[in-house]
Amino acid sequence: MSMDWIRNHYGVPAKRGGRVEYTPCEGSTDAPARGTITGTSGPHLRVRLDGEKRSGRYHPTWQLRYLASADG
Repeated sequence: MSMDWIRNHYGVPAKRGGRVEYTPCEGSTDAPARGTITGTSGPHLRVRLDGEKRSGRYHPTWQLRYLASADG
C-alpha cells in the first residue's frame, strides 16, 4: 500500500521525510520519541526513531503525533 493510500484511508498527513512523535502506551517507562517517516509496509508506516539505525513499523493512528515541519 502506498503513502497516498495511508493518507486517504486514515486521514493523516503522512509523507516520506515527515516528522512524528511516538508516545508509548500508558504505563510504559519509555519517554516519547521523535522520528522520521521513511516509507510504508503494507498499511503501516516505517519510522526511524531518532538515534536508531533501522526503521520500525507503526500504525498511522496509534500513539503517533504528526509534527509540523518547524517542530521537527
